[in-house]
Amino acid sequence: MSLAVEASNVVKIFGDTRALDGLSFAVKPGEVYGLIGPNGAGKTTALRIVSTLL
Repeated sequence: MSLAVEASNVVKIFGDTRALDGLSFAVKPGEVYGLIGPNGAGKTTALRIVSTLL
C-alpha cells in the first residue's frame, strides 16, 4: 500500500510535559485527514512536527 504520510509512535516532550505520547497515523495519497480533539490534545504539535519533516 502506498502512503503519502505515515507516522508511528511519535513522542514529543516539553520539559516534564508529554505533548504527544505514541501518536500513529497513515494517510493515503488523495485522502483528506483531520485531527480533532480538545484543547491541549497535541494537534498543533503534531502538525508542526509533520510539516517540518515534509
